[in-house]
Amino acid sequence: MLMVEDVDLTPNPHALKFILNEKLLDIETRQYSKKEDAVNDPFAAGIFEIEGVVSVFYMEKFVSIEKTKDTDWSKIQGPFLNFLKSFDKANIPEEKNTKTLDENASELLKKINDILDVSVRPALAGDGGGLEVLGIQGNTVKIRYQGACGSCPTSISGTLQAIEALLQRDINSAIQVVAA
Repeated sequence: MLMVEDVDLTPNPHALKFILNEKLLDIETRQYSKKEDAVNDPFAAGIFEIEGVVSVFYMEKFVSIEKTKDTDWSKIQGPFLNFLKSFDKANIPEEKNTKTLDENASELLKKINDILDVSVRPALAGDGGGLEVLGIQGNTVKIRYQGACGSCPTSISGTLQAIEALLQRDINSAIQVVAA
């Protein structure tokens, strides 16, 4: 049975990270910014049924939930705990290895993802979020923040600059990073 082991605050004042007792996913991250996006994922869709939920992000052993500014956490936490108790983990859709680069993927993109996997994604996961590389065009890397990081003001400014500086230092000083 799924249960919450701990709840962490995130830098986003409208998001909480719920650490679970069991692993949900091994390799994927799943981000849903609206209820309609989650129709094929019973786990996320069930969380969206809770009034006040505006986004759901989950990976490994945690779920980050973002709420509306006007919703009190007490209206979400109880229903979320009840949902977990009744949810059968076998209903989570099967994973696809989204991190595997195809044969045509550039060596630069692989280097970028390797650095992000070691230096950035673990820190973002600690704050209840994640990061997806959408692509690279020339020296411009396009990323999308996930989970609690998706609407957090610090991700749009400070974290973005830090990622850019890291990639410039470790790969190429001409790299620019933009958020989608």
